[in-house]
Amino acid sequence: MPQFDPAFFAPQLFWLVLTFITLYFVMSTVALPKIGAVLDERQRKIDDNLDKAAQLKAEAEAAVAAYEKALAESRAHAQSVIKEASDRLAAEAETRNRELAARLADQVKAGEARIAEAKDKALANVRDVALDVAGATIARLVGSPADTARLEAAVAAALKEHGK
Repeated sequence: MPQFDPAFFAPQLFWLVLTFITLYFVMSTVALPKIGAVLDERQRKIDDNLDKAAQLKAEAEAAVAAYEKALAESRAHAQSVIKEASDRLAAEAETRNRELAARLADQVKAGEARIAEAKDKALANVRDVALDVAGATIARLVGSPADTARLEAAVAAALKEHGK
C-alpha cells in the first residue's frame, strides 16, 4: 500500500497540514460563527422562555392566592349568614314556644277551673246523694223518717273525715 511507504510520508504530511489548516480556517471563519450564533440564539430563547415561565408561575401563584382569599371570604360570609339565620330562627322558635307555653298555661288553668267546678258539683251531688241514701236507709230500717239536722251533721262529719 502506498500510504505506508516511507517515501510518500513527506508529501502526505504536507497535504495533511495544508488540508488541516484550510479546514481549520474555513471552520473558524464560516461554520463555527454560524454554529455559535445558533447556540447563542437557542440559549437566548431558552432564557426568555424560562423568564416567561417564572413570570407565569408568579402570576398563577398570585391568582391561586386571590382565589383562596376569595374562597375564605366566601366561606366566612356563608358562615355568618348561616349563623344569622340560625339565630333568627332560634329567636322565632323561642317566641313561638313562649306563646305556646302561655296558651297552654291558659288552657291548663281553664281545665283546672272546669275540673274544680266539676269536683264541687260532684261533691255537692255526693252530699245530696249521701243525705238521700242515709235518710232512705234510716227510714227503711227504723220505719220513721230521720231527723234532718242530725243526718246532715253525720254526713258532714263523714265527708270531713274523708277530706271531701
